[in-house]
Amino acid sequence: MLILKPNCECCDKDLPPSAEDAFICTFECTFCASCTDNILSFICPNCSGNLVKRPIRPIEALKQYPASKERVLKAHGCASKK
Repeated sequence: MLILKPNCECCDKDLPPSAEDAFICTFECTFCASCTDNILSFICPNCSGNLVKRPIRPIEALKQYPASKERVLKAHGCASKK
């Protein structure tokens, strides 16, 4: 079950469970579309894995399996890979 982190680890943008601009790696590191494309080039800065669009959990499933409220933020943001 994905934990659905609530924010981008680079810029701290809110990424609610319904966000269509959230990207994750296999370790569930979470980033917004802007940071994923413009800074990270679709590569996770934590594990070097690829970043893919995070699926959206249906509202009914969120009732039983809520998203995480724990925010994760890289202390110094994300360095550009471009």
